[in-house]
Amino acid sequence: MIESDYLKGNTGLIQKLRQIPTLGVFDEKDLQGALQLSKIRKYEPGELILEQDSYDNWIYFLVSGKVRIVKNGKELSVLRRSGDVFGEMGVIDGSARSASAYAIDETVCLVIDASYIDRLSGNDRVAFCYILFRVFAECLVNRLRLTTEELIKAKEEIARLRSEKDPFCS
Repeated sequence: MIESDYLKGNTGLIQKLRQIPTLGVFDEKDLQGALQLSKIRKYEPGELILEQDSYDNWIYFLVSGKVRIVKNGKELSVLRRSGDVFGEMGVIDGSARSASAYAIDETVCLVIDASYIDRLSGNDRVAFCYILFRVFAECLVNRLRLTTEELIKAKEEIARLRSEKDPFCS
């Protein structure tokens, strides 16, 4: 992994971040504040980004590349879109990482150290918390929608299999 220093005053990165739907609604000043708590990390294909059952305070935003999310050795999903977020669940509730993440190809992530929120004050703290929790909310809503769709499909498949096995059960 190659890692930048904490980011400050990077106008080009601000413009790229504004293209991410979740972050596009925030003004440049608020994004600048978030960048002061952020780093850019570049991963090689196959490299471990975060490990299941580990603890840390980093939240990851996919900038480019692809990330495989794996739990107990089984692939859960592949993140492909710029702006996809991962690693947020442990930050929300302080628990261990629920899954591992691996770079599929060369992958670049913006990573934010959520523990630095405590060092902010006043409007900077309010703005950063708002950005962070809005990102969390959008991410979790999207995942809940996907999970609901998968649950419906699974129930339909179970019902289909039951009716094929015993056509008198319905």
